[in-house]
Amino acid sequence: MAPPPRSGHRHGAPTSLTATRRTTPLIATSLIATALAGLLLALTPQPMRAMAAGTGQPPAPRPEFEQRVLFKAGQEPGFDYACYRIPAIVTTGKGTLLAFAEGRKDNCGDATDIDLVVKRSTDGGHTWGPLRVVNAGHGDTHGNPAPVVDRRTGRIILASTYNQGRDDDQSCPVPCDRTPHIQFSENDGISWSRPHEVTAQLRPAAWNSWYATGPGHGIQLTRGAHRGRLVIGVNAESHDGRHTSANHAALALSDDGGAHWRLGAVDSYPVAPDGTYRQAPSELTLAERDNGTVLVSGREQGGTDLGNRDQAVALDGGGRFAAPFLALPDLYAPMVQGAVLPLRPGRWLLSLPADPDRRRTLTIRSSYDQGRGWEAAEQGRRITTDWSGYSDMTVVSPGTVGLLYEGGKADARQEIRFARFTESWLGPRPGPDPTTPDRAPGAPGAQVLGGVRRVDGRFGSALRFDGVSGAVRLPFRPSLPLGDGEFTASLWFRYRATRGEQPLLWMGGVGGAPQVVLRAEPAAGRVGGQLTAALGASPARTATVAAAPAAGAGNDGRWHHLALRRRGGRLVLTLDGVSTSVRYVPGSVSRTSTFGVHLGQKPDGRSFLAGDLDDVRVYRRALSDAELTAVRTTGAPPSGRETVLWLPLDRIDPPRPGIAVR
Repeated sequence: MAPPPRSGHRHGAPTSLTATRRTTPLIATSLIATALAGLLLALTPQPMRAMAAGTGQPPAPRPEFEQRVLFKAGQEPGFDYACYRIPAIVTTGKGTLLAFAEGRKDNCGDATDIDLVVKRSTDGGHTWGPLRVVNAGHGDTHGNPAPVVDRRTGRIILASTYNQGRDDDQSCPVPCDRTPHIQFSENDGISWSRPHEVTAQLRPAAWNSWYATGPGHGIQLTRGAHRGRLVIGVNAESHDGRHTSANHAALALSDDGGAHWRLGAVDSYPVAPDGTYRQAPSELTLAERDNGTVLVSGREQGGTDLGNRDQAVALDGGGRFAAPFLALPDLYAPMVQGAVLPLRPGRWLLSLPADPDRRRTLTIRSSYDQGRGWEAAEQGRRITTDWSGYSDMTVVSPGTVGLLYEGGKADARQEIRFARFTESWLGPRPGPDPTTPDRAPGAPGAQVLGGVRRVDGRFGSALRFDGVSGAVRLPFRPSLPLGDGEFTASLWFRYRATRGEQPLLWMGGVGGAPQVVLRAEPAAGRVGGQLTAALGASPARTATVAAAPAAGAGNDGRWHHLALRRRGGRLVLTLDGVSTSVRYVPGSVSRTSTFGVHLGQKPDGRSFLAGDLDDVRVYRRALSDAELTAVRTTGAPPSGRETVLWLPLDRIDPPRPGIAVR
């Protein structure tokens, strides 16, 4: 679970599942026989899929990908949980899979009456035993499961976090007093010790506003002087009596099989008086590199740095961070927990939703350099197009992965699914993409994706986008974000489409995130621009401007010049030399969210341009009317060194081997 926001509401999506109240005593008494019968049935493990039966033939080879629902309200006889959330999974020393989740009793809120539950599989996830309660909340919240296996002894350690429960679905009030606990299983997850509190070991007194273990699996180090050490990620917040004053990301360490714990690496970020902060890494997932360092990947929770994911590297067996966390602007994902898993030394996996704005389209992305870079969302292998949220992964056997994730057709919290897949199902490493030149100083070429080809343009050649998969995307570089200053975006477009959103240029995030957009909307008969900006801790605000109605949507198959300028307190749109303007909104157009520059594509991949683009430019100042006219009529660049990007779109260069693609 993520911490509640400064206002007291939780950061996650609003609860939509209806509450399921506990059965009254009289009704419970009358249902005892039925419940016991259901439990006996549940003791028989259920297969992931039907097997050949009664044929005398061995079952057909299992597919490279298969999945089933593992936790769902109403599915478990004898249990009345309203929903299940926060998955975690490990493989024990005997090869048993232990799938953990929060069983939420009265509603799907984060601070309700919550038990920790588990299911076991002794055959690699093909069949599963009945649900068992590992840690009962008894009216309080017992959540954030973070299991880790001690390979030397076979002991399974389960860390969790408690807070006082609520009767409604609201969040724990800020500051929220939360305490870490540890319990063990010495018999492969069949039974568990009584949890004991480790607040004195793992929660400094100043971390008094929020605290969370995991969620998701911890790791045991296998290399170097600290071989055998157990490491779990935690995050916390401090409160000064008036407001949240700092965010903390840390590693919890044990060198004696989980009997005693201490804090290792800690990275803290102060909260400014206006309520802003650079980063708040949370819900950490860990993996050990070949050199013995630990990659720490976290959910970024609303910091001003660009990106919804953070990464850091821990040295000395997790004892200290090599440097502060670094936000990853171009790793597309919403604000959500995810998991990192080394499948083998040359291929690591990352499970996250691929939509940069909303929790949907869970995707497995690969890294071939142990987390230093990750595949782009479209290069990864899609698990589902459904709503999807938290996830965790484990190696079932060499080359085979078990994935436990939240998913649903209408809500990511409808159920928790278990998927099993092989490395061959993931596919081979993708090659580099074709590129098109960017004439901005020191800029690498922009990636050409999908259905894009050369056509005659307004100035020489141009690029045609197929409306299905075609796009041009710029690799992230620090000079691309426009911040809170003035700017000019200029391009030529040509199309005939009569429906759908036609994205021309998109810089920044998507949804309500800071962004700059130029697009055509033929069904609405307009061409327009949008600026969404964030100032201080207030929510981002949006200004939109459209060309004069007489101009229509520009879908006549002719070339049109379009420019958007932020200048003098106005947002100015100029179509073929005719300008309209509205009052702009102050603040940064590149902050907090993921960041990308896309031509012909919306960043979430849900809209593509069916048409042509030529001579796309962005300047870090507002061009004068005369300068803009010169750009439109002659193509001549203005004086000065304020070029952010300049894509002539006059050629497509073949892929160059060795060029890394995120």
